[in-house]
Amino acid sequence: MNYDTNKIYDISEYPDVKSGRCDNCDSSHFKSKIGDGKFLRECRKCGMKKLI
Repeated sequence: MNYDTNKIYDISEYPDVKSGRCDNCDSSHFKSKIGDGKFLRECRKCGMKKLI
């Protein structure tokens, strides 16, 4: 599946295919931030974002 890297996905709707790895590029390097009580994980390689 090709993911839109401009969209923010919700982990409850799109659980990780491989735990702790990006669904789009299979990288395990992320940058994270917390805002409005939500945890956002962004892949450093392709930019895919997920709310955890």
